[in-house]
Amino acid sequence: MKILCDKILRDGLCLDGGILKVDSFINHQIDPHLMMQIAKEFQQRFAQENISKIITVESSGIAPAVMSGYLMNVPVVFAKKKKPSTMGVFFETEVRSFTKREAYTLIVGQDYLTKEDRILFIDDFLAYGNAGLGIIDLCRQAGATIAGMGFVIEKGFQQGRTVLQKAGIEHIESLAIVESLENNKINLKQY
Repeated sequence: MKILCDKILRDGLCLDGGILKVDSFINHQIDPHLMMQIAKEFQQRFAQENISKIITVESSGIAPAVMSGYLMNVPVVFAKKKKPSTMGVFFETEVRSFTKREAYTLIVGQDYLTKEDRILFIDDFLAYGNAGLGIIDLCRQAGATIAGMGFVIEKGFQQGRTVLQKAGIEHIESLAIVESLENNKINLKQY
């Protein structure tokens, strides 16, 4: 997706340790015009999947998921990292965060993830696939079908796509693929 790749190259920052910082337009401050273009691209790429619900992980995946849900006319659920006092029965799984270097629990209320659902998982990044594996586990607990997974940015050098494919996910779409961050320089796969 050229508009996204151009924005990453212009405004993204590369930090030591393989971290791509895009918080000025994706996951802290959000560029709503870019986010709408991202949602349109996801809508197009998953048009044949009969999605009934989008799921994401709080908080960075919420913006692209909500915009996509709006265009696809389906509800959006975000897996929470802490159980609110008002939540009844829920599914839970443990996930390891690449960026934060710690494990956390993801939970989704059983009312919002069911065996009738055809799920599209949308997130801001695909690195090692840990969040995706957590969503796979939550969906399996619920009996839901994962129709696909969409990522705004994939770190192609960190093997997350392979991990998710080995876990049975057939339809994976990434709108921008980072080939390397060597020497703190952003190298994107060209489309």
